Amino acid sequence: MGDIAINGPRVLFEIPILGGLPITETMRNAWIVMLFILCLCLFLTSRMEKVPKGKQAIAEKAVQMIDNLVDGTMGPGCRGFSPYIATLLMFSFCGSLASLFFMRPVTGDLNTTLGWALITFVLIIVNNIKYKGVGGYLKGFLQPIFVMAPLNVLSEVATPVSMSFRHFGNIAGGLVITTLLLAALKALSGFVLGFLPVPLLQIGIPGVLSLYFDVFTSAMQAFIFSMLTMSYVGNARSAD
Repeated sequence: MGDIAINGPRVLFEIPILGGLPITETMRNAWIVMLFILCLCLFLTSRMEKVPKGKQAIAEKAVQMIDNLVDGTMGPGCRGFSPYIATLLMFSFCGSLASLFFMRPVTGDLNTTLGWALITFVLIIVNNIKYKGVGGYLKGFLQPIFVMAPLNVLSEVATPVSMSFRHFGNIAGGLVITTLLLAALKALSGFVLGFLPVPLLQIGIPGVLSLYFDVFTSAMQAFIFSMLTMSYVGNARSAD
């Protein structure tokens, strides 16, 4: 298994501006995922009727589920965040499932998950200031006693870091494990069934594991990231 190579996203080309702007496969795959989501939304919302049926009923049910999730997690009056939460869920899930189509998962790049986490972090700060005022927000760092201020500041800054690394680590970890497993099965197939022209042991077993690493983990991480976003922003809107 000496030919194993686990690297970050490849740089496809560079745009000659600002000293060279690298375009990676993560960026390319992200645009493919966004195009897929756009086409899916256009398909589900085309030719809408007063009485929903078929694909329109599916779309309206999905919207209702997101609204109910936001209401139950963030509280009443927060449905304005539903489009953002729906975007996180769809982009995260579809971006992680890109590996099923022989593309590097979008969420397997820390830049992606960190970008989402920073957007959530900005929402947390904005809502804290909006509902508690600048003074109230800064006063919160002195709770329960003023000597806790450094730890409270560190905890606040650690929020986007922990969110991004949790999501990225699970997807990237699955990518590494799958790569090592395929290499091990190839080597084992060559050792046990060397007389066959194809690595027979690579057939079937990776597909079963893919149901966990690619589907279950993708769904769970998308849900967890979205739930954390709603929880943090919802708490920031609290006047307590």
